[in-house]
Formats: sequence, structure tokens, C-alpha cells
Amino acid sequence: MKAVAVNRFKEKVWLVDHPAPALEAEDQVLIKSIEVGICGTDREICMFDYGDPPGGADYLVIGHEAMGEVVEVGSRVENLKVGDLVVPSVRRPCPAPDCAPCTQDDSLQDFCSTGNFVERGIKQCHGFMTEAYVEHEKYLTYVRPELRHVAVLMEPLTIAVKGLKQAWAVQKRLPWVKHEIDGKPTGKGLKAVVIGAGPIGILGAMKLKEAGFNTFVYSRSKAPNPKADIVESIGVKYISSLEHSVDDLKEIVGSIDLVYEAVGVPSVAFEVLGALGMNGIYIFTGIPTFGPKIEIPGDVLMRNFVLMNQAMVGTVNADGGSFHEAIEDLAYFSDHWPDAINSIITERGTIDDYERFLLGKATGIKNVISFE
Repeated sequence: MKAVAVNRFKEKVWLVDHPAPALEAEDQVLIKSIEVGICGTDREICMFDYGDPPGGADYLVIGHEAMGEVVEVGSRVENLKVGDLVVPSVRRPCPAPDCAPCTQDDSLQDFCSTGNFVERGIKQCHGFMTEAYVEHEKYLTYVRPELRHVAVLMEPLTIAVKGLKQAWAVQKRLPWVKHEIDGKPTGKGLKAVVIGAGPIGILGAMKLKEAGFNTFVYSRSKAPNPKADIVESIGVKYISSLEHSVDDLKEIVGSIDLVYEAVGVPSVAFEVLGALGMNGIYIFTGIPTFGPKIEIPGDVLMRNFVLMNQAMVGTVNADGGSFHEAIEDLAYFSDHWPDAINSIITERGTIDDYERFLLGKATGIKNVISFE
């Protein structure tokens, strides 16, 4: 069957004839691919920055943002049946018996303590940019049929879900949350700034808006533009960094309680870090490529963190709980902002469009390979 593969040592990206999968364990599920999203990680792997194949393979099948249909289930699969739609997670546990996150029953392998985890489509495990694949049931999240058109966005949304969960946990250190709904914290009365208006940024803005934050997006391009149109349509103010400095941003927003970084540019990320307000929390999501060193005002940032009781966390990948929360968030977005969530997916192409999507100039917001 067709699959998009990378060999970073030979610096080669090509369409391979990949072996068709079959069930090898009773708790596994055979899945027919429906959609696979293209993201910056995929493009970086295709630039040969990283991406290791499984042992014994001379290529890595890429793709980690996926949605598919169940076509066969093992005898021990309990909650899925043929015809169900599912989204797979990305990271798999390391083999160390003393790695507490990886050995917990609820599989918090996204917090692996050894660094020897594997990631589908990224590190030592084939991904989903192929016609079919096999996965263990525990790493699959059921998708309601009515969310079929946006479910491929679930994996990037989990980055925001996990990031906000960490923010809630960290901010229990102080009376940060003044309003709860059904015992859950909300951002009511708090101000959040999202840096960047790519898919991770827009989905993050939607999550923060849903959570009750007064939310702003700070991105480069001047409005009007498609990304600005999306965030403005959900009641989030868009601010262009070409028109407004970080000092302007502080004047417009006021004291910033939370920053959700989704731009991956260190110079921008650290400049906005200096604008974080009293008791604020900063969430990093970007993984920049290695480049020239940058200068930062370390003395100012350090003083701010100490004197203003600030905190900083990073978020990457997510656990099963975050995936289940993300599917509920997608349902909320589809109900409240259907045009906005649908507009994130700019173009759907076939697997034969892989070169244009992966190797050509990045265009649009989110491009998707469709297998239907």
C-alpha cells in the first residue's frame, strides 16, 4: 500500500510501497486511513532535521495527526467496533520498568522520565500517512460521526488541552481562579494572549475562549487576513506585531494572566515573556530548530519571575484524557463556531500531493491528505 516515507540519512522523501498491516495482538485494531494532517513537524522531518525509523527499517513513514475508520478488531477489544471513527495518539511508553509515568495504568507516557519513548511518525515508529495501520485500543479515541469533518484537528488541539490542564494544576498555588462551573476552573476574569495564528495558535485561542478567558491573538501578519478573520469571528481580538510592539500589547491587553506560545520563534517568545503579568503563567508549545543564539534580558526576566510569582511550563503530546477532552472541545467548537473550525482546514489533497504539501512553500493554515 502507499505511504509517504523519509530517510533522513539519505535525505530522501518519497512514496513507498509499504507492507499492508495485520493484527498481531488481541487488543489491536486495524484502521483504514481517512485523513492525515500536515504540520510543521512533518515538514521539519522532510528537511531531515530529525525522524528516526523503527529498528531494521530504512525509512520512517511519517504523519501523526490522523483520523480513520475501524475495519477489524481483535478479540480483546472492548469499546470499539467495525465502522467506528477513531483518532490515534502519538507517543508510546518507554520500556523502563521504573519510569512512573509510562507504567501507570492511565499511561502518562507524554511525561516519560527516561526520554526513551517512541512516537508514531516521528521517532522509531511508523506513522499514519499511509492507507491503513494497526494500533492498540488504549491509544485510540472514539469520534462521533458528526465530528468526522474536523476530527483530524484533534491531535493539535490536545496540545492546548494539556497545556491548560498544566496551567490549572500549577496555578492552584494561589487563588488564581475566582469562578468555577460544576466544580471546574474557568478563566473568567483572566486575560490570555496567544502568540501565533497557525493551527496550534487558533485552536489554543478557541480552547481559551471556551474556558472563559478574555483572549487575544498576537501574530505577525496585518489584518485583514484569513487567520485574523477566524479568531475575530469567535470574539477574540487579533493584534498584528507589525503594527503593535510588545509594549503596545501590554497597553491593549493590560495585565496578562496567561500566555500560550504557538509561534516557535525564540526571539518573539522571549520578548512576550517579558510582558507576562503578576502571578502569570507562560505555556511554551513551540519546538524551534537549532539556530543562531539570541540575546535575552535574563536579569529582567529572572527578577520578574521571582518578584511577580510567575511560572512557566512546556506542553507536547498528550495523554488519553486530553484526547477525550479534545473531542468534547471540538464538539463545542462545531456547535458554537462552525465556520471558524471548518476554515482551519485550508485544503484537502490526495497522497499524491505529498511533495507539494511537505516540500513546497507552506501555504494556508492546515492542509490535509485525504484517503477517501
